[in-house]
Amino acid sequence: MKIFGLAGWSGSGKTTLIVELIPEITARGVVVSTMKHTHHRFDIDRPGKDSFNHRQAGAQEVMIVSSTRWALMNELRDKPEPSINELLDRMSPVDLVLIEGFKSYPHPKIEVYRPSINKPMLCSEDPSVVAIATDEPLQGVSLPILDLNNATMIVNFILDYVELSEARRGTA
Repeated sequence: MKIFGLAGWSGSGKTTLIVELIPEITARGVVVSTMKHTHHRFDIDRPGKDSFNHRQAGAQEVMIVSSTRWALMNELRDKPEPSINELLDRMSPVDLVLIEGFKSYPHPKIEVYRPSINKPMLCSEDPSVVAIATDEPLQGVSLPILDLNNATMIVNFILDYVELSEARRGTA
């Protein structure tokens, strides 16, 4: 599986961008999955549901299954957060996994950067940033600059970078 990331500060537009990229990528016949990292505690379950009660009772993993989807929840229970590679090993094989977040992991990524949020650029400290998607002109940056509002341009860059560029043929 090829992996490629989008990283940036909160509020930079990572999720908005990834949601725009997915349909463009799948329209080219590329099977894509996503992985999103968050620094916040989250729960996809809710009190009162059977699966929630299973976890509260001490189950290590709980799988919820229906005719339309399934989800596997794993409780870390004071164990360290798994690495990207450990998480990727649990995913079904696809052509491309887009990773949102995981700023410090050294996978190739586009920095989503908006000067208006007044945060430093990640690329100055992260050599795995291979391009910058931004909504304003930037000066003094040696990396490729991509228009944050041009999903086609960004998809072309990603597919070329991960060598899935044959999916790009016939598109402009």
